[in-house]
Amino acid sequence: MLRRLAFSWALALTLAVPLGAVAGEAAPAADDPVLEARVLAIAGELRCLVCQNQTIADSHADLAQDLRRQVREMIQQGKSDREVIDYMTARYGDFVLYRPPLKATTALLWFGPALLFAGGIVGLVIVLRRRSRMSADRFDPDTDDEGDAGARA
Repeated sequence: MLRRLAFSWALALTLAVPLGAVAGEAAPAADDPVLEARVLAIAGELRCLVCQNQTIADSHADLAQDLRRQVREMIQQGKSDREVIDYMTARYGDFVLYRPPLKATTALLWFGPALLFAGGIVGLVIVLRRRSRMSADRFDPDTDDEGDAGARA
């Protein structure tokens, strides 16, 4: 009885899995390859506001698709790359730029990782210096080797 129930569940799951893998229709490529290259170049400079670790060119989020469509429309209207990027920056702030400019408000973005790394190195040096000054009797002896050998026998 238990085998039949397990088999029924396995069969139901096997048949249900392909239903979740419905493919969507691919978006048609632009008629103008030069226009599409400009769209991708600009989209590569703008951060996806949903994903945050991808450009809108790489992201599949709905907002990223909308922003790519908006970039395409602005280019078709004759706007320059700089005008499109300035519009997006005015609307969403410096955060939308994948490489934000160096200003007082973005200094932490630029120097934060280096400061964290330097702080980690300083902390490591301090800990290692304190440990080297400690006497040997402050450390626990290694008893793992003896305990493992006895447990295996």
